[in-house]
Amino acid sequence: MSTTSTRSAPSRRSFLGAVVLAPFAGAALSACGTSGPGSSAADAVATEWYLSGDPSETITKNGVAAFNEANPDQTIGLTFFQNDAYKTKIKTAIGAGQAPTIIYGWGGGTLRSYVEAGQVDDLTGWFDANPDVRSRLLESSFGPATVDGKIYALPNETVTPIVFFYNKALFEQVGAQPPQTWDDLLALVPVFNDAGIAPLALGGQSRWTSMMWLEYLYDRIGGPELFTSIYDGEPDAWSAPASLEALGKVQELVAAGGFITGFESITADSNADQALLYTGRAAMMLHGAWTYGSMKADGGDFVSGGSLGWLPFPTVAGGTGDPSNAVGNPGQYMSIFTPAEQTAKDAALQYFADGIMADDVLQAYIDAGNVPIANGIEDRLAASDDAEWLQFVYTTASGAQTFTQSWDQALSPSTAEALLTNIEQLFSRAISPEQFATAMNATLEK
Repeated sequence: MSTTSTRSAPSRRSFLGAVVLAPFAGAALSACGTSGPGSSAADAVATEWYLSGDPSETITKNGVAAFNEANPDQTIGLTFFQNDAYKTKIKTAIGAGQAPTIIYGWGGGTLRSYVEAGQVDDLTGWFDANPDVRSRLLESSFGPATVDGKIYALPNETVTPIVFFYNKALFEQVGAQPPQTWDDLLALVPVFNDAGIAPLALGGQSRWTSMMWLEYLYDRIGGPELFTSIYDGEPDAWSAPASLEALGKVQELVAAGGFITGFESITADSNADQALLYTGRAAMMLHGAWTYGSMKADGGDFVSGGSLGWLPFPTVAGGTGDPSNAVGNPGQYMSIFTPAEQTAKDAALQYFADGIMADDVLQAYIDAGNVPIANGIEDRLAASDDAEWLQFVYTTASGAQTFTQSWDQALSPSTAEALLTNIEQLFSRAISPEQFATAMNATLEK
């Protein structure tokens, strides 16, 4: 597998190779369990569980409904779950042999665990037999879908780097400029606190939102090589000086009052962190590119009126990471559950070929403010009402020296859970940077 994407099938140790000039893939998060249109999950030939929350939920419902209408003998049944609930439920279902036909995921370490357990089909031969499907997708997205040189998932949907957002109106209110450096960010904390505005929104209860801060700090301070050493399992990699510095900076920001009071009880699944930004209760937010569509849909005129700003993550003085480096989800990935009936698999593969990245689906993502993972869409992006945003996302992904996959997807499921647990304790300052490093170093020995 790979946590960045290259044009050749990467080895396990080459996941942070240079990014080619093309964007990656992603999806949305949030909301609960409901059946999609066109065919109920109980009656469908093939089944899929998907993440709730617009714009992706509605786009997926409409896309599946169109596919089902055109393919009445190969229907897909949808059930929606909140992000965190899905991650728990899909693991249980796969282990019990009761997973849906189509397994939605993020590639990386979790996909590798499925492959090693014989739970998902090898799709390499299918892609070889359907070169038109592969040619429609950006070749750069296949890294996290690849395990030991074989493809086990279909890359799809949209590019989602992690982006530093800010509320322009609040910055104008206090007479400040958006931060270009870490020192700039720290200097803004008392400015906004004194004005009765939380400097930063954070859905800390979800934990992976807090992880985004470490991902960027590790890169900006130690460069991509720092996480490479962790991924490769080098002894005491979490105790490297750059690692301890990054951990310390996070706690410095927490101690300074950088995050909104009570961030530990705020969830990302409810989009409460986004609401803090567009309602003017928080000035800044580090989050996935998928939140643009959510804020556009739910934030009134916040996006359409030009109040939403964005920029790359700040640089850190003395750091070795390239300022262009990006982190996030270089893909959303659909796999086929190996124990599924062949008729269900055939329907799923037909959906892979004709439905999941159909032309109307691509346009719907663009209309919602997302960059689809498809070749030849540059003119569509330029013609969009969201052209400025879409071009920023495209440039962030395509111009990155490296694009690192989100840690909880790159690492094995057990290591990822330990990581999230320790991140929660780090942000609450229940443990020190050294204690965090010691706990995570223990996972390198397994």
